Amino acid sequence: MTMLANTDLAERELRTEPTVASGRARTLQTILFVLALGGILTAGLWPFHSPKNDVTWLPAGRGLSFGAYGTILSSGVFSGTNPGDGAPCTLEMWVESYLPWDTSTLLAFYDPETHKQFSLHQSLTNLELRNSRRLTRDKTNRVGVSHFYIDSIFRQGKLVFITITSSGNQTRVYVDGVLAAEASQFPLSADDFNGELVIANSPVHNDSWEGWFRGLAIYQSELTPEQVLQQYEAWTRDGRTATTADGRNVALYLFDERGGNIIHNRVKSEVDLNIPERYTVFDEKFLEPPWDEYYPNWSYLKDVLINIAGFIPLGFVANAFLSFVARVRRAALFTVLVGCATTLTIEILQAFLPTRDSGTTDLITNTVGTCLGAAIYHYRPVRTLYFAILEQLSSLRLRELPPGGWHGSASQP
Repeated sequence: MTMLANTDLAERELRTEPTVASGRARTLQTILFVLALGGILTAGLWPFHSPKNDVTWLPAGRGLSFGAYGTILSSGVFSGTNPGDGAPCTLEMWVESYLPWDTSTLLAFYDPETHKQFSLHQSLTNLELRNSRRLTRDKTNRVGVSHFYIDSIFRQGKLVFITITSSGNQTRVYVDGVLAAEASQFPLSADDFNGELVIANSPVHNDSWEGWFRGLAIYQSELTPEQVLQQYEAWTRDGRTATTADGRNVALYLFDERGGNIIHNRVKSEVDLNIPERYTVFDEKFLEPPWDEYYPNWSYLKDVLINIAGFIPLGFVANAFLSFVARVRRAALFTVLVGCATTLTIEILQAFLPTRDSGTTDLITNTVGTCLGAAIYHYRPVRTLYFAILEQLSSLRLRELPPGGWHGSASQP
């Protein structure tokens, strides 16, 4: 007879007969449950601590190198001397990405009171400007965060000098002194450069950027095309801005300290940049709601599918353990509760781990995965096959024993 032909009988025997094989099957079942639960907790919480901040000074020349978990933070809050909606502004930065296929946060100005931010992101080879301080409406009249994309900027092994300048109404982006894109639908002002400055990471969740950072400057004025080109030539030739002496500079970081944990502001010394000893997220979110986590791209969908698939094994073996070993009534319901409690524990603890994100989307998708695992267990052909394999494994060692067991095989005097 085949394995499948004997599986119904095997399941009944394993659940009812107090034999050695049944005991071994229960032990195997318990081991599988513990391994599944331990594996989920390890995958969700690893590396269980805040890693060392992966930021190092470049051995030759000025600049900082950012690794997988690296970030720097401002020592204080930026607040413009001439704030107000519509005030002109400019931001310059000189960078090189290690990963042109990556999606990560390059820098952000963050207001911890309103949780609003203006941020720059690498989106594969593209640059994205994102401003949650200014909301827009799409074609379907839905309100969302203001976005502005500039295509094909980041190339592996290529330093790029990016200039973002705005009159308050019209925003222009230059790459290496040449106009790359402009948009009147993306207003930007000096007010948007206020708040805490976070470089190479998001201020609210783990989204670290990998690459070189060689210079950063902030102005309370709009630059003309001629000035943009002059600045690019000065930076790439002399390693510094050409307008240090005038009053337009809000901040200037040359990244030429070559050591230590402070990048000095050459314009206003009260807002320096600090390199923390440990990787940190400035204001990590706790159980972020799904509507804030949602982002319409493949990366978000991939994470959702991985989270669902990752909890299917736990749902399956937990349901089998509760039904077969613990003999719990309504095992399927308790299985879902086990999955929900596990993922809730993970999400709460992840709020204290800068390498992980605490969100309710994972809570939902992981619970869905647990439900699917429990449902698969109740699909008779799968359950039948599972018990047949369990019966084979539990009886394997018994077949190796001599007829009298280990005691019966002892030599008699």
